[in-house]
Amino acid sequence: MEYRYLGASGFRVPALSFGTGTFGGKGDFFRHWGDTDAAGARRLVEICLDAGLTMFDTADIYSNGAAEEVLGQAIRGRPRDALILSTKATFRFGDGENQVGSSRHHLINAVEGSLRRLGTDYIDLFQLHGFDARTPVEETLSTLDTLVRAGKIRYLGVSNFSGWHLMKSLAAAERHGWTRYVAHQAYYSLVGRDYEWELMPLGLDQGVGAVVWSPLGWGRLTGRLRRGAPLPETSRLQSRAVSDSGPQVDDAYLYDVVDALDAVAAETGRTVPQVALNWLLQRPTVSSVIIGARNEEQLRQNLGAVGWTLSPGQVAKLDAASAVARPYPYWHQVPFAYRNPLPVPA
Repeated sequence: MEYRYLGASGFRVPALSFGTGTFGGKGDFFRHWGDTDAAGARRLVEICLDAGLTMFDTADIYSNGAAEEVLGQAIRGRPRDALILSTKATFRFGDGENQVGSSRHHLINAVEGSLRRLGTDYIDLFQLHGFDARTPVEETLSTLDTLVRAGKIRYLGVSNFSGWHLMKSLAAAERHGWTRYVAHQAYYSLVGRDYEWELMPLGLDQGVGAVVWSPLGWGRLTGRLRRGAPLPETSRLQSRAVSDSGPQVDDAYLYDVVDALDAVAAETGRTVPQVALNWLLQRPTVSSVIIGARNEEQLRQNLGAVGWTLSPGQVAKLDAASAVARPYPYWHQVPFAYRNPLPVPA
């Protein structure tokens, strides 16, 4: 397994990490993702560790805490320093007025709850699951800095922030000498390239590494969706609650990208998801790509995305198929690219 630095920190993380949204299966939304129990989770964790994948990502809202509990049971008895645990909080976790957001009250309770459910005394990477505009960033950052200094959190990150959300927070941390965010868990895929316009240049400039969620486009790039064919019975997109809450993708655009993936997969002897994941691993700022799996077969297939590299020609083919019109002001910057260049793969 390849390891990379997490943003501008000195912390090394595997190029692939494992997402536990399929653990627990509580509630209509997460039931369609998966319902892996502790025994199944232990087997998936074992396969990951055998492959050198040591980072496991979760969140308090995944199955209302059950995903963290299942992950905690799955890692019980393993050396803690051999694991990297990543979790998130901000979204509502209970009915009370203060059981949501990034206030000092909610974040301290959230971290304590995650530590208890995971069965650990520290979190390697703690991320705000979304931006809370009702709480001053100074309150949020000072709280997180205190938790870092107390040894309960090692590194800080965010998820689903806009560019100004992240830059405002980084500026406040710099101004007060508080711990900075080094990771941004962001949606990014061959059928969802919005991350490239604002957040990728910001990440390069500020040393914030991308931890990519839903790298297969909300289940669209699994290789099972085909032009003119019905959705597979087991696709999460069969659930209206899941499909409506995720990124929307035009069918014609999707199948043009799938056609290009099919062509590259045939050239490389790899599967469609392996090609889609490998493309992401070559993008600037990407520190780790979160893979998920309901079963061993899916996990082993996704693990096959590392250890090889797409050729420049194959990357260009996928880039062309997935290209979309640039939003303003990025189309206006094209003639000035020699002074204001967009990030390109190394």
